[in-house]
Amino acid sequence: MSDQFADFEMRLRQALAPVDPPAELEARLELTLNSLVDMAAEELEAWELSSMSDPRNWGRIARPVAAGVIGGTAAVGLVLVRTQRRRHKRRRESDSGVDLLGRTVRDFAREAKRVADDLL
Repeated sequence: MSDQFADFEMRLRQALAPVDPPAELEARLELTLNSLVDMAAEELEAWELSSMSDPRNWGRIARPVAAGVIGGTAAVGLVLVRTQRRRHKRRRESDSGVDLLGRTVRDFAREAKRVADDLL
């Protein structure tokens, strides 16, 4: 019985082992998120706030709102993908969990600044 349990446990560990996604998937995801952020920024730049003083135009507010939500979500996803890319290096270089957390937060802030700078 214990041999069956050990075999089952070994197979379960193999099945649940973490798998890194292929590099091309990460690159495609980053490219897609980057293009979503750029398209949302272009849509928001084209939007004229002065036209909202006319109540007939209030129905058109859905596009800039959607662009803001989609662009913001894509920007956060882009920052997360770029931050996640360097996780192994941060783990190797950190001395403790607190140090790892600090390095992760710094990388996240650096990538967020880079995405914001690309938009401006």
